[in-house]
Amino acid sequence: MAFNLTAQRHHLQLPSIHLSYLDWNHGTEPVLFLHGLADHALVWATCAQFLGSPYHCVAPDLRGHGDSGKPTTGYYCNDIIGDVEGLLDVLGWSSAHVIAHSWGAKIAALWATRSPDLVRSLVLVDPFFINAMPGWVRITFPVLYRTLPFLKMMGPFPSRAVAQTTAQGLKQFQGWSSLQEAVFDQGLEQRADGQWGSKFVVQARNETFVDSMRMAGLVRSLDTPTLFVQPEGGLNRTEVQLQPYRTYLRHLQVVPVPGNHWPFLGEPEAFNKTVAAFLDRQRSR
Repeated sequence: MAFNLTAQRHHLQLPSIHLSYLDWNHGTEPVLFLHGLADHALVWATCAQFLGSPYHCVAPDLRGHGDSGKPTTGYYCNDIIGDVEGLLDVLGWSSAHVIAHSWGAKIAALWATRSPDLVRSLVLVDPFFINAMPGWVRITFPVLYRTLPFLKMMGPFPSRAVAQTTAQGLKQFQGWSSLQEAVFDQGLEQRADGQWGSKFVVQARNETFVDSMRMAGLVRSLDTPTLFVQPEGGLNRTEVQLQPYRTYLRHLQVVPVPGNHWPFLGEPEAFNKTVAAFLDRQRSR
């Protein structure tokens, strides 16, 4: 059965980038979703649809991803933050609840630290290394590009069928639900040479790794109410890994959920209920 997407897709031309985004017009409480590296807006579909009224949910394809613009350069944290602030301006939102995953969660934490008035609350879904990394680690980036499983979807593949076989062996597609298949399809394209590969581009991969590793997502205390979603099979499993969040986030709640690094794809029911409960508490305050 095909996944039933209830969102509308919109296209927005900002001064420096074309942004494509999904929009669930349920209500007036603004919720902004930020996907992780090499993903796209559709990964949030079941969560946005589950929240329903009174929330108005928007999920952009961040630059270099999905159907948004793919310039030759300009994939730094400041560029992404500028894009989402431009999107908020167009939407007429003075602030929003922000739900963000992995690399996107690091961007969200940095954004909330810099502009706390724009972020009503934070949901950080298994963030990817919130601290800055020492310079010598950058030497290993080419190795990471080859070994990180989710980057295998960049391709190229000789056919869609081969790409699908690869996808079904990756954690984010375990179970191969109708949503996961839709996410796979939306993130894939056939190239001019007839081969298939991800819409996520190499220049975004390269600059994002360098910049996100040199930037720390949390650098001072933050009063923003924050939910840390901790998948049982995710990246952040120890107290040592959680310590930066406990140090800088004064109103932090850590909630374990089933699933791997992509709980919204593999275990959406538990994930969606956890997020909805947190947002409902913020709205009732």
